[in-house]
Amino acid sequence: MRTGSEPVTARSPLRMRFWLSVWGLIWTGLGTTAFAFAGRMGWAVACGVLFLIVATDLVIVIRHIRQGPHYQPGRDVPPYEPDDDDRGPGASPGRGEGPDHGSHGR
Repeated sequence: MRTGSEPVTARSPLRMRFWLSVWGLIWTGLGTTAFAFAGRMGWAVACGVLFLIVATDLVIVIRHIRQGPHYQPGRDVPPYEPDDDDRGPGASPGRGEGPDHGSHGR
């Protein structure tokens, strides 16, 4: 069932990003090494730059995983409810204070 608060209550796929980063580290490391031995320094540098980007992403993912359920809630942690005070997407209409709330032109 869609509630309209999906962008607010979405969960990050950190475990998937972790394994994709590991896969990327393996391939960019092998590519850097293979191109360097083959004498293709341009391709070796390109793979080396990608290796650094993937390694940085992996560090960030591991940091978020270690920070706990705020970044990676388990199956037993319910999604966060949207904040009612900001009146942003997902906020329920008609729940404000004041005597004339909801009386637009009636």
